[in-house]
Amino acid sequence: MELEGSELGTKEYWENSYTREIRNYQSHGDVGEIWFDEDSQQRIVNWLLKQENVDKQTARVLDLGCGNGMFLIALGNEGYTQLTGVDYSPKAIELAKGIAKDQSLNINYDVADLTQSDPPNLGIYNIVHDKGTYDAVSLCPENPKEKRTNYLKTVAQLLSDEHSLFIITSCNWTEEELLVSFDEFFVKHCSIPTPTFKFGGKVGNVVTSVVFKKRPSN
Repeated sequence: MELEGSELGTKEYWENSYTREIRNYQSHGDVGEIWFDEDSQQRIVNWLLKQENVDKQTARVLDLGCGNGMFLIALGNEGYTQLTGVDYSPKAIELAKGIAKDQSLNINYDVADLTQSDPPNLGIYNIVHDKGTYDAVSLCPENPKEKRTNYLKTVAQLLSDEHSLFIITSCNWTEEELLVSFDEFFVKHCSIPTPTFKFGGKVGNVVTSVVFKKRPSN
């Protein structure tokens, strides 16, 4: 199944969006909009804080499609120190760097497009986070399937070992669909509960949050 292409899947859309948000931040300190499910960020942070095997001081965290960087800001305020964010929008990185500097947090940011067949080498991480980035890749008007495959392959290479975590929140794909699409590279570790709705006697989720681990190599 493919999603219909949208401007939300284009770099131009996000460059224009973050250009506006930089102006708003510089004018009145507004860090910008949160794309779908504002509570998701705190749910993920709360879940991570409960993981006894995750050390705040040593866990290397990478936020994919970091946007304004507020997820990493939240982790930094909780004591995490090894934080990196990437986005293919230079304007997003510019905004994120400005916010982190103003909050006196040492967070690394880089411009990177992970949908290419030969992506940049970003190192390896214990936790990789995606909120809406896989969705945006899926909405790309050109070659979305190829770009999703490149993206997932790259994410697998970013995980340091089979104990590392890939945490994804999606508003376009169900958990079942993610399990099928990710099967080549990842295995499900657990689900993070998200808000539900009831319609026609059936219960569904507004968004999906799933934690994956790297599929063991044969």
